[in-house]
Amino acid sequence: MEEKGTFKIKRALISVSDKTGLVEFARRLTELKIEIISTGGTLNELKKNGIKSVSISSFTEFPEILGGWVKTLHPKVFGGILALREDREHKKEVREQKLKLIDLVVVNLYPFEKTISKPEVSDSEAVGNIDIGGVSLIRAAAKNYNYVTIVTSPEKYDKIIQELKENKGSLSFSTRYNLALEAFKHTANYDSVIADYFQRKAQKGSDFPSYLNPFYEKVQDLRYGENPHQKAALYKVPNFAEPSISTSQILSGKELSYNNIVDLDAALNMIEDFKRPFVCILKHNNPCGAACADTLAQACEDALASDPVSAFGSIIGLNQVVDMETAKKIDEIFFVECVLAPGYEKDTLELLVKKKNRRFLACPELLKGKMTGQKVYKMIKGGALLQDADEYETRESELKVVTQVQPTSEQIKSLLFAWKVAKHVKSNAIVLVQGEKTVGVGAGQMSRVDSVIISAMKAKERAKGSVLASDAFFPMRDGIDEAAKAGVKAIIQPGGSKGDPEVIKAADEHKIAMVFTGIRHFRH
Repeated sequence: MEEKGTFKIKRALISVSDKTGLVEFARRLTELKIEIISTGGTLNELKKNGIKSVSISSFTEFPEILGGWVKTLHPKVFGGILALREDREHKKEVREQKLKLIDLVVVNLYPFEKTISKPEVSDSEAVGNIDIGGVSLIRAAAKNYNYVTIVTSPEKYDKIIQELKENKGSLSFSTRYNLALEAFKHTANYDSVIADYFQRKAQKGSDFPSYLNPFYEKVQDLRYGENPHQKAALYKVPNFAEPSISTSQILSGKELSYNNIVDLDAALNMIEDFKRPFVCILKHNNPCGAACADTLAQACEDALASDPVSAFGSIIGLNQVVDMETAKKIDEIFFVECVLAPGYEKDTLELLVKKKNRRFLACPELLKGKMTGQKVYKMIKGGALLQDADEYETRESELKVVTQVQPTSEQIKSLLFAWKVAKHVKSNAIVLVQGEKTVGVGAGQMSRVDSVIISAMKAKERAKGSVLASDAFFPMRDGIDEAAKAGVKAIIQPGGSKGDPEVIKAADEHKIAMVFTGIRHFRH
């Protein structure tokens, strides 16, 4: 031991599936007089680039067998990794067995997750990409972190080389320990993906597995949580290919807060539901304005007009690339926390970033369209809930008119828009709409009639002639009576209450058209 907790790296074993940065890393190790042992494809890549490497077969004096499935599983390899450098008996056995110590293990695994994501992947191809030797090497090196360094990601290569140069070919205890921690997390995630694959096949036809193996990778610490006295951090699902705030690019502005991320996620889920140019403005996880229009700029103007007071300090979500006309509309809003869009046209950001406190995020994956068949997790104390995402889209043909007054074709269009918006409002949710723009939103009340009153209060005169969406049924007629006072002319709701006859009667008395969907959209 050169100094406390620091060991000189003399020999490295490299066996990688992902060869990103491999050649440069190996070359720099060679320059530091570190001997390299490598396997199969890694060996070929190094030799092709003129880098000296000892083949694993030469090292073990045993050939790679079974088509390469068995390469490193040998006592000379694992003895060289697992030997305790300061243990008297281990040192004796190392001498007797003529073992060569391995100080640095660089391994990344067969791409199992990428393989099973292919359409129509065969069982044999999937099983063939289950790494055995690699996982064993990682675990062995990580277990012996007191003496051995394990590297599982090309992202660490530069840092390793830098420290080796600074420490005259040695790596510190803290580096070894932290890399061992990463390594065990890496194999845990790898095994969980394999277990999920086998579980899905074993439980074909069942939507919900017997065990959940969620695995999240830390993105960053946050300034604080919901409140300044709470600590918080952001995590992501590794290799998640769908739209996500955790992988969106922050183009300008200070780092996101916990509450920003929660609101941005709500905006993302909302804009995924709309195909026409659409803009939503959110506060506290609820839309205070939302609109579809022929242009994104018009949708932005209409969404803001819904409740311009509540738009102060809001989150804006747009489902199309922001053009200059839309950017000018956003720029006019006095105070906006964050803007989320698939992207921004040339020169728009130059205008938008002039107001320094705004964050602009790009999520290009939004342009690929919404993925279906998703599951939603909700963590609870000591457990978790798992459910299907609320992806049901009600069609006009499914609407059941239950009143004497029939809705017009224009009202039906507005009702369906209002219904889709209501899905994204915290229950009890009431949404008032004119055309395809909200004019009043009543959210998160314990009483549905209170939500109606609040939505009408927000809409004021604009409530006259509007349509109303209720995320769940009206249990009694008071909500309909309040809607009538405000001037609502058509209502969409699930129906299914014992009080339906009384509610329908109230709508008929007020000459309000009403349709039932048979589907509820609670959002708790």
